[in-house]
Amino acid sequence: MVLVAGALLLAGCGVLGESAGREVKMNMQEAAVRADEILDGTFAAIKPPVHWTHGQSTEGGCDVQRRRAVMTIISEERRGSFLGMIERYWESQGYKQLAVNNSDMPAMYYRTPDGFNVRVLVGSNGQAFFEVATPCVNASEVSPPKAETVGPNYAGKRIPFPDVRSDFWSAKSSPSSRT
Repeated sequence: MVLVAGALLLAGCGVLGESAGREVKMNMQEAAVRADEILDGTFAAIKPPVHWTHGQSTEGGCDVQRRRAVMTIISEERRGSFLGMIERYWESQGYKQLAVNNSDMPAMYYRTPDGFNVRVLVGSNGQAFFEVATPCVNASEVSPPKAETVGPNYAGKRIPFPDVRSDFWSAKSSPSSRT
């Protein structure tokens, strides 16, 4: 199921034929801006906030993927709270769950009401990776993301392991009812 969901996320164009027959009303730049808005909303919902950097932004023939990596260390003890906070936010926005991976590298896959696929994956070193894949839209030029990172911007470079400690997210104890 997770491999299928991952393939769906990466194949933003025509996922499950859902865009077939649907009139495309935006171009790739507009879709990239919407993807950035999805990421901005998600990161605004994370309390306490985390440090993050832009990941690689890629463009296909009719779709765009935007990525962000969290530079705050998410301890194993806090990953469930982190994912739960994101899950509650995405569901409050009307996103539909596609799949969940509860392995050593937990991940959640969702689809927005307007057809964007979103994913969060937490790596074994406590680094969370977010990706938004747009549906197939009209071809156009795409500008880089405009959002300012929280911490150094590694866009276009190899993203290092997370190196920011948080009293909350990096703690080695289970959280209280704070989340």
